[in-house]
Amino acid sequence: MCDDKDKPQTSKAKNKNNEESNQETEETVKEEEDSTMEAMRKFFAQNLNLNTSQDEDDCTAGKLIDDLSFEGLCEHWKTKGFKNIITMVGAGISTSAGIPDFRSPGSGLYDNLQKYNLPHPSAIFESHYFEQNPKPFFALAKELYPGSFNPTPSHYFVRLLHEKGLLLRHYTQNIDTLERVAGIPDEKLVEAHGTFYTNHCMGCDMHYSMEWMKDQIFSDKLPTCTNCKSVVKPDIVFFGENLPDKFYTLPGKDFNKCDLLIIMGTSLEVQPFASLVDRAGRRCLRLLINRTKVGGNDHGGLSYWFFGGPGLMFDSPNNTRDIAYVGDCDDGVWALVGALGWTDELSYLIKTENERLAKENAVQRQRKEKDKQST
Repeated sequence: MCDDKDKPQTSKAKNKNNEESNQETEETVKEEEDSTMEAMRKFFAQNLNLNTSQDEDDCTAGKLIDDLSFEGLCEHWKTKGFKNIITMVGAGISTSAGIPDFRSPGSGLYDNLQKYNLPHPSAIFESHYFEQNPKPFFALAKELYPGSFNPTPSHYFVRLLHEKGLLLRHYTQNIDTLERVAGIPDEKLVEAHGTFYTNHCMGCDMHYSMEWMKDQIFSDKLPTCTNCKSVVKPDIVFFGENLPDKFYTLPGKDFNKCDLLIIMGTSLEVQPFASLVDRAGRRCLRLLINRTKVGGNDHGGLSYWFFGGPGLMFDSPNNTRDIAYVGDCDDGVWALVGALGWTDELSYLIKTENERLAKENAVQRQRKEKDKQST
């Protein structure tokens, strides 16, 4: 007699074995793919200094506060407090100053660039296009140039956090320098997309001041280097250029300490800036103040494995720390300081700073008038 294992298999049994074998092969391949994707994500994260706190803190956490609402956050702030706050902002904090954001339909900057005859709206901030035709950029720069606008309540809220010793760092996508005008110190600033504050020659790298650049732009001159006659460009980051060194060196230190991340006025669509939300440790609350809920991430997409996190999770059943205030940034700021009892402090700061700026602007106008008369 032969053992069962020696008996010839029926075609039905053979098919079943083949199916099981194929299933095991598929599962093995999937495991290998997942392992490869995770290895690639970690490789790029580590080599680009984009490690997430998810890599450093694998613990499973429950809700950080019982009430994950704006009111719940304010109550927690009043009773428990925060010590190391990071703010992350985009163009939305400057719109009430009269500066358009980039993507709002109808009013956004990209919807109003037709007059420059660009091949596509974002070309005005592309390196290769600027090198071929810098005039559209400088025409736009004249409209948006720093010094023509005053900071908003949102800017002064960040300044107030600094004065209270709560601001660990302010990360901004904005190039309008209104953070500097509002009095936020340079050591607290990470201007991720650069700034008009400094300028350099694209030929010999000679540096020029903001005042020199402003004079060139408002005289409708193409800013040209006095040394080599190449174009002088503000130190803002165009598409295709590297971000400032501070963007890569500071997050690793900052976000491990952060206990509250406040995100204001940004679509969180531009990488690698948007990836900063996932740098915050799991015990850090994250508050978004924005016209719409943004910042979610597709777990199967490129952003997830390359930049390393699921993003903001407001409406997820797994949400443990994310809170959204849907509305204008200034409205959210006033609601926040109102709940914290800081309304009078912020109002006084805005009043005194606006008076200071008005006096400084008056002095500058008088100087220009004297210069004109002397020439």
